[in-house]
Amino acid sequence: MSTVTLKGNPVPVSGTFPKAGDPAPAFRLVKADLSEVTNASLAGKTVVLLTVPSVDTPVCALETRKFNEKATSVPGVVVVVASADLPFAIKRFCAAEGIENVHAASDLRDRAFGERWGVAISGGPLAGVTARAAFVIAPDGRLRYAHLVPEIAQEPDYDAVLAAARG
Repeated sequence: MSTVTLKGNPVPVSGTFPKAGDPAPAFRLVKADLSEVTNASLAGKTVVLLTVPSVDTPVCALETRKFNEKATSVPGVVVVVASADLPFAIKRFCAAEGIENVHAASDLRDRAFGERWGVAISGGPLAGVTARAAFVIAPDGRLRYAHLVPEIAQEPDYDAVLAAARG
């Protein structure tokens, strides 16, 4: 179990956080159109997988917008932003924000997702959603980058994530 903070207050995070070099844990996420995005559907591609509590919070929305802008700087990369939001809320958010270069997706059908990836917030006011983290999955299915952001209200290191995506 890991611990992150929310505005300086400790928040427990369940599961074992994977590290670079590990095989990427399985995921099955639901996109805004209710189709699924999975490890298998993205096999052979470089994937930036971001976990956030909710796209309906200022930092998560900002992170999603920034990766939407920056995603095109790495040819062939697929960016997936995973949250506990329902696909309907994700669809409204993406339409309102002009999100077209990332797949915003829900863990609606895979509630064990956060636990497998070591990002399941298990206590405090955000219990039941995922902590902010960034992963880069190489085309061979192994993690090239894994970082649990220590403060939930803080953005990830965009440059480090994109550098890992470039290989």
